[in-house]
Amino acid sequence: MSRLHAAGSLRLGVNIDHVATIRNARGGLHPDPLRAARAARDAGADGITAHLREDRRHISDLDISRLATEIDLPLNLEMAATEEMLAIALRHKPNACCIVPEKREEVTTEGGLDVAAHHRVLAPFIQRLKAAGIRVSLFVDPETVQLAVARALGADIVELHTGAYCEAQGAGRQVELDRLIAAAVEAERLGLECHAGHGLSFETVAPVAAIPQVMELNIGHFLVGEAIFSGLDRAIRRMRQLMNEARGQAGLATA
Repeated sequence: MSRLHAAGSLRLGVNIDHVATIRNARGGLHPDPLRAARAARDAGADGITAHLREDRRHISDLDISRLATEIDLPLNLEMAATEEMLAIALRHKPNACCIVPEKREEVTTEGGLDVAAHHRVLAPFIQRLKAAGIRVSLFVDPETVQLAVARALGADIVELHTGAYCEAQGAGRQVELDRLIAAAVEAERLGLECHAGHGLSFETVAPVAAIPQVMELNIGHFLVGEAIFSGLDRAIRRMRQLMNEARGQAGLATA
């Protein structure tokens, strides 16, 4: 599954989508997402996340095939709930599939999946992934109804969308953090493994990392951007350090 850590510690999944975005801007093979995944592993990542979009704007089918066969870390495949993506997941059998909303016109994922509204479509999709031994994650906003339906559908994991928290300013950020905390507590109560991600940076990661019910953070765009200035290895190691410090301080506060 993932690297062994002390009980209560926090895993880091590194999203390499935007390494592929840079490659695709010019074409060719450089920079190689597989090389980035290996660098992330060596810097302390516990898993690799990649979003295969329907329009293939960054990660490609070949990237997924290589990641699934050549990287010795768990692969978290983000994808829309379509028959095409289901077939790809069943062919490669990643460690986990995170089902996300997807609109072709969006620049990046704009919010969580409305699990409550689309439960009839999602139910057979989730069942087929689980029957193949693939863990199922649903990317959702921190709302009680979404968590309850995710549990009813048999999801293993919910990944809380942290975008609103990261974008909020002043007192609004604490409001959004409180929503994440409450959702993480509820996810644990329901028996769902809780992850979080989207938009996290050096500035915003610590309060989310300190939430004891959150078991994994998935971070990508910021790390790839920071790599331009300091290198991917250093960016990941710094993020790992901030996560570990926040989780350690949270543990001391509750001891």
